[in-house]
Amino acid sequence: MIDSNGFRANVGIILSNCDGKVFWARRAGQKAWQFPQGGIDINETPEDAMYRELHEETGLLAEHVELVGKTDDWLRYRIPDHLLRRRSKPLCIGQKQIWFYLRLTGCENDFDLCCSDRPEFDSWRWVDYWTPVDEIVAFKRNVYKQALSQLQRYA
Repeated sequence: MIDSNGFRANVGIILSNCDGKVFWARRAGQKAWQFPQGGIDINETPEDAMYRELHEETGLLAEHVELVGKTDDWLRYRIPDHLLRRRSKPLCIGQKQIWFYLRLTGCENDFDLCCSDRPEFDSWRWVDYWTPVDEIVAFKRNVYKQALSQLQRYA
């Protein structure tokens, strides 16, 4: 769903373990690392989208995590001009995201990066809470800072 301003509705997921480390995943076939995220489908709530994306990208189910908190409002980032898909209509110029903070209650054996037809990630690791700000692609850096800052109280 792309709104009238050109932003696609999306969810972002910060998943922590019992040690306060966060799940950090490498995009399949790339050198880029990121948190799980994905679009919100028509007639889907942000929470429903979050659980769907969590499963598609990590293999985890709702029973493997505890929903601890979420951002109060949408956080936005713009896609750099050279990455815009200008032939797509309507044109998506960025994403607006509700971010969720989850705590793993299952075990690491519950992860399955290959549970979907097109895996999003091919590797993952636990990292310190603020590490993603330094490692995320530059155009997402500010939204990562905002999400981590707002959700830090749950860490």
